[in-house]
Amino acid sequence: MTVGLPRRILSGVVASAVTAVVRRASDAQAPGGQVRWTRTNHRGEPISLLEGPAVAAGLLAGGLVGAPSSRGALALTVATASGAAFGLVDDLGEDTATRRKGLRGHLGALAHGELTTGGLKVLGIGSGALVAAAVATPLQRPDGTRRSAIGWLADVAASGALVASSANLLNLLDLRPGRALKAATLVAAPLSLGPGGGAGAGAAVLGVVGAAMQRDLAEADMLGDGGANALGATLGTAVVLSAPRPVRLAALAVVVALTVASEKVSFTRVIERTPVLRDIDGWGRRPVDPPADRSA
Repeated sequence: MTVGLPRRILSGVVASAVTAVVRRASDAQAPGGQVRWTRTNHRGEPISLLEGPAVAAGLLAGGLVGAPSSRGALALTVATASGAAFGLVDDLGEDTATRRKGLRGHLGALAHGELTTGGLKVLGIGSGALVAAAVATPLQRPDGTRRSAIGWLADVAASGALVASSANLLNLLDLRPGRALKAATLVAAPLSLGPGGGAGAGAAVLGVVGAAMQRDLAEADMLGDGGANALGATLGTAVVLSAPRPVRLAALAVVVALTVASEKVSFTRVIERTPVLRDIDGWGRRPVDPPADRSA
């Protein structure tokens, strides 16, 4: 089921407006106070995590407006809300003294019976992704015949893995100002213009990017796990709603390959060594301060 152009536009407008309103309101009444949401960025400067809840709210609102059906709306809501909720748990509840990094670190802790906030996030987002995939995957073929149980379960497993791994990958990119938002735009733009059922969700992603980009590039805000996981989960669900099985499997292979590579290779170093990627990554960002001249 396709989403008409007027609803795509409305989805983007609603997502942008809700993101901006929630972010503005949170400045006055941040839950637990501003200090709870303040972290230190790569420059050693304070930065706010309040962008994350604002982006998640915009995605939820825009996703509902632009959903192709009630099933699509429920799938987007479950995936986005799971990404946001469990990401925020990790943002606000992580024990920095025993911090684990990457999927390997969190899964290793789980294997030894230790449930970190990161491990809880993996389980929670994974479960939400499977539920969203089950809701989004029809039980019948386009011709009306009933699908086999094995075929349906295989599709649900692959789609759930795509949603969960997309949520994780966007979070891995949220290491420099604007990087995750730019990556989300590259995926959302063709989705929003395409004929699939995820077009409205793609437009919602573009809307929240438009609302959040300025403060993100200015290094006043960052997505954090809550915002980045929600954004990735929405994109993954949009692909599930839009793409045929071969495209979904190809997307899953790419996302998993990048995730595995991230355990061995620094995305930041690869980007800095690749001129085109470096230029895109640095667009709109404050320049890196040159090292101080100690010879004076």
